[in-house]
Amino acid sequence: MIPGFEKIVEERIRSAQKRGDFDDLPDAGRPLVFENAVVPEGLRLSYKILKNAGYVPPEIELKTEILSTETLLSGMGETKEAYHLMKKINVLIMKLNSIRKGRIAFEVPQKYQEPLVQRFGNKTKP
Repeated sequence: MIPGFEKIVEERIRSAQKRGDFDDLPDAGRPLVFENAVVPEGLRLSYKILKNAGYVPPEIELKTEILSTETLLSGMGETKEAYHLMKKINVLIMKLNSIRKGRIAFEVPQKYQEPLVQRFGNKTKP
């Protein structure tokens, strides 16, 4: 951006606000909706059809399942079922990380590894 240009723009916006130029805009006071802002125009209709049909991407399904399993786990004590759910969450997180196409630094870290090691680690030793 040109040096000083941002300052000029901000000043013009402030003066327009003071004059009331923005007071009677349509949908004033409502949040802006950017639903299709990042979707290329050629794909918008296809995405809308998928959304209306109830399609959910696999990554979102996995995240939802992880959250619901964590919610179920939060109400449990240290039981055999709780450790089973911890292992399930870790498997779901590994699955989620395997379908993502991002850098390893952005992967979701596994959870509950330490409690599982503490619980089952001693049983493997003679």
